[in-house]
Order: sequence, then structure tokens, then C-alpha cells
Amino acid sequence: MKKHKQPANGPREQAQQHYLVEPRYLAGGGDLRHVSEFLRASGWKDRSKSGGPLAFDSPDRTIRVAYDPFIQPGGWMIRAEATRGQPAWHVTLGRQTPVEIVAGFTDSLTQPRSAHAPNPWAPLHQHGWTTEQRRHPTATSPDDSSWMQFHQTAPGKAFWWAGARTEHGRTWEAHLSPTTPMHLVQALTAALADPQPVMRPRGSVPPSTRVRTTSVSVLPSQLSAWQQTRITAARAATWARNSWAAAQPRNRTAQPHAAAGSARARR
Repeated sequence: MKKHKQPANGPREQAQQHYLVEPRYLAGGGDLRHVSEFLRASGWKDRSKSGGPLAFDSPDRTIRVAYDPFIQPGGWMIRAEATRGQPAWHVTLGRQTPVEIVAGFTDSLTQPRSAHAPNPWAPLHQHGWTTEQRRHPTATSPDDSSWMQFHQTAPGKAFWWAGARTEHGRTWEAHLSPTTPMHLVQALTAALADPQPVMRPRGSVPPSTRVRTTSVSVLPSQLSAWQQTRITAARAATWARNSWAAAQPRNRTAQPHAAAGSARARR
């Protein structure tokens, strides 16, 4: 890491001890702003109440991302209204779900859907997870500390189930309704299986023999710059999408569904 030069007349920055933690699914919750500031930069409306739960609505108001630590079991809740060709769906993630894994899902809500057919199992296979055809199809991480499962008990009664455990028990779980779009499920599995470590400040690393850490010294300005890079990327992508949409010719002929769409009840 390069040395950071200080201004001649400015206060000297003090490096702070952080840890690179792996595997990421055992890293603990992390800073909620990793999720919320990206949504804000992507044009999502902040509906959070002062001192209360965090809540963001998509620009078209059909999806809400919320985090509430004040209820049991608490954590992340993502809900989407039914739209043309897509039934309503919902996702819950426990409060200790690493924010980088949550962001893998929520970032995808702000991005165009890929033209390729999604395969939620593909990222897991790519990184050495083992798939077993038990009663329910299940993929397990190489260290047996995390899993992804399609849990079906009867026709029409199914859900995706992911989570992580240490020697102390389960640390977090995620449940995705069977109607959750497959490209979003794949976004979650890609973030879950990503082998890159994540950063946590001193005192925030979960106590577990299954966690591996590397100590690093980081300047506050470096942390700020890394966070700003992510936010800038979100703003640039949002600007590009809005500019493209504004440049498209408008159809002046009203469609039958247009009136119904405009009458949709808003939060």
C-alpha cells in the first residue's frame, strides 16, 4: 500500500486498523451505507424515518428495500409489487447478513436485466461449491459453513434458502420467495460465493475459528475514496440510463394499460 502524503499545513491523518475477512459470508453485518448509499445514488427515494428503520423505494415505487433492527428477528426485507409479466415477490435476509452479499442482490435491482438466461447455481459451481440432490437441491461451500437450497415441500410451496454457520451456530439466513426473478437469485449466489475478502474495522470481526483475517492499516481518506468510487459508479450508470430513456421517441398513442398503470395506488 502506497504512503499517503499529507498537506503541508493540514492535520496528519492517523491510520486505522482494519481486517480483510474471509470467507465473506462469515464476516458479520458491516456498514449499512454500503447498501443504502448505492440505492440513493441510483435514484431510489429515501423513505427512512429519523431514528427508525431504513427504507428505500425504487423510482417506479414498485420495490421497497428496508432494514429494521428493532423487530425480531429483524434484518432486511425486500418486497416487490406485481407488474406486467412478473408476480409479486419478497426476500428476507437476517441482520448479520454481510452487507456485501445484500448489495449483490440490491445493486442488481438498479441494473438492466442481462439477455442471458440466469442460472443461480452457476456462480456456486464456479467457485467450488458442492451440489447435492438431496430431498431439496442444495449447494454447500467448500468449508461447509454456507449453503444455498431450493426448498420445496409441495407444489406451489417452495422458497430459496441460504445462510451461514460457525461453530457457535447459524449466523444469518436468507429466504427468497419462489417468484423472485431468477436473475436476482443469481446475483445473490454470485455475491455469496465471491472469494474476495471484505473489510471490517477493528472490533467488528466475528469470533470464530472458521474466519481468516489479514490486518491492514487504512487511512480515513482511503476509506472515503473507496466508498465514493462505488457511489460515483452508481450515479454514472443512472445518468446513462436516464439519458438513453430521454432520447427514445415517445409513442403518442395511449395504450390500453396506460390508464390502469397511472391509477396504481402509491405508498
